Amino acid sequence: MTRGWAPSRPPSPSRQETARRWLASRVAGSGRRDGTGGVGLPPELLGEAVRRHLPVHTPEEASRQMTALADGLTGLGPLAEPARRPGVTDVLVDAAGDVWTDGPEGLQRTGHTLPPAEARQLAVRLLAQGGRRLDEGQPYGDAQVAGTRVHAVLPPIAAGGPQISVRLAASEPPALDRLAARWPHGERWLSVLRHVLAVRANLLISGATGSGKTTLLSALLAEVPAGERIITVEDTRELRPDHGHVVSLQARGGNAEGAGSVTLADLVRQALRMRPDRLVVGECRGAEVADFLAAMNTGHRGAAGTLHANSAHDVPARLQAMGALAGLSPEATALQAASAVDAVLHVERTAAGRRPVELAVLDRPADSAGRILTVVPAVTATTDGLCFGPGLDALESLAGSSAVGAGRGGGRHALGR
Repeated sequence: MTRGWAPSRPPSPSRQETARRWLASRVAGSGRRDGTGGVGLPPELLGEAVRRHLPVHTPEEASRQMTALADGLTGLGPLAEPARRPGVTDVLVDAAGDVWTDGPEGLQRTGHTLPPAEARQLAVRLLAQGGRRLDEGQPYGDAQVAGTRVHAVLPPIAAGGPQISVRLAASEPPALDRLAARWPHGERWLSVLRHVLAVRANLLISGATGSGKTTLLSALLAEVPAGERIITVEDTRELRPDHGHVVSLQARGGNAEGAGSVTLADLVRQALRMRPDRLVVGECRGAEVADFLAAMNTGHRGAAGTLHANSAHDVPARLQAMGALAGLSPEATALQAASAVDAVLHVERTAAGRRPVELAVLDRPADSAGRILTVVPAVTATTDGLCFGPGLDALESLAGSSAVGAGRGGGRHALGR
């Protein structure tokens, strides 16, 4: 591939477009596809496209041009370079076309700007690769593209110009012990969370956007025994636990006529017929909560899900609001949730990183006439350490006397109080 390169000069946009079109036609004709549902790009075709249309004279330059072609055809295009920077978790395009990154140091400008037409073209292509439409009739949407989650909004819904949000997947599946190593009192949290897994508690992880809910859930699922079958249900696939038996189901929007949609509620019902050992809903946000709670009340222990909430104490209100969307009365939601959800784990993102801050038990007081849900603190992170509350006894009792005894290590509580 190093022979026959023409003298180098910066390729013009027209040359790049010619190379991209030639490559697209060749790949489309080959029928090859990659493992993410996008079009596969054979290296030999990339090399030929560069040789034919882009003047280069060194192997390094050829490699850069091949990477740029791949990025422009099936990758993140002009967002690919900032997405490759170490530590970057998100790449964002704002209404002015400015490109930002998020990571350990927070939001930062990259200094690169996309013209509105280029940002729109990129957004439409990325969502189309993920099987989603983006146009005037459907001006927003998200999709899974090459291991990343892409969300885009077009004007007039987005004021000013197209906006793109790219959530990058971790370079390797998250491991619970590695996550815990970054948390204050991580060893004690690790003991608590492994106990929750071992007793097959039904768990909801709450937190704000970007607080690490999905990352932590993936890490927890990676520790599920190898003999158990995990079925995940998501609007856009993000959960990728390092586990040998995971079935991933993803919702689908309707076509231009509104037909063919598959909702999270549809997928939860289908998952129950697929012999799950653990049923996982990536994010409860609406009417699917009724099917999710019903599933956890039919013997499917060890279920899990995530939801947005400001604190563990706000989770009951969120559940009842979502239950109302499903047509459930407050009493019905409280009865279902209190018997279905064993624990709520709340996570936060601070300047020090993402970490769990509270584990609580969901309860329905006997004098509430069935209408009120409350949370009882079990473990709370404070500036001085971990504070253990009355919910710890209820959580520990799920194990049964033999399991608890095996984990106590001589103390009164398996969870380390």
